[in-house]
Amino acid sequence: MASPPAQKRGLYDETTARVYTRGTYGSRSGFGVRPAVLVVDFSVGMSDPASPVGSDMSDAVLATRDLLATARELGLPIAYTTVGYTKGSDEGGVFLRKVPALRIFEEQRWSAIDPRVLPAEGEPVIVKKFASAFFGTPLASLFASQGVDTVIVTGSTTSGCVRASAVDAMQSGFRVVIPRECVADRAPGPHEASLFDLDAKYADVMSLEEVQTCLHRLEQTAPRRQPGGSRSAP
Repeated sequence: MASPPAQKRGLYDETTARVYTRGTYGSRSGFGVRPAVLVVDFSVGMSDPASPVGSDMSDAVLATRDLLATARELGLPIAYTTVGYTKGSDEGGVFLRKVPALRIFEEQRWSAIDPRVLPAEGEPVIVKKFASAFFGTPLASLFASQGVDTVIVTGSTTSGCVRASAVDAMQSGFRVVIPRECVADRAPGPHEASLFDLDAKYADVMSLEEVQTCLHRLEQTAPRRQPGGSRSAP
């Protein structure tokens, strides 16, 4: 069993390590045969430090651009999310009361995807109102129609919408993989703590290099899928 990443970085003491090891936390769920990439909220409002809810996420954005190139080369499904609200509405409910600054997403310029990771033609951008990419959206049905069984989650923020999306992906029946270089947060503490907890319970947190190696290996060994999710001979 692999140790959770934050444990490897010395963020937790030996007692914590023993507790997690005894509970088999941090076990691997692995890849299935049909992965997809989910880009969660790499919008201008999140990745521009001038935004009241944003910060500089350049490293994670550029790492995600690298992953997207691999995914497109291999013909994998890709989907994006962003947050967006109708001006003056209560679509965000208590979420907007808890974080009033999120009302910036009433303006399309903040909801627009960061130009460094723009969707290619045919890659959907799903507008959501809450943290999870799956809550109140057609994302689970979309992935199911594409035969997806593994969701590679990237985006922002690690402790917020990435975490909520990863948990909901797992609860929707998908294996979840998170390339650690491809997610970002506003502060290192919530980022590392969330990666630790996600890796322990809900997802396989891996390096970008490991994820890309697995994708290429899977492409060589797994049967191809035709449109609609049916398998063809390898």
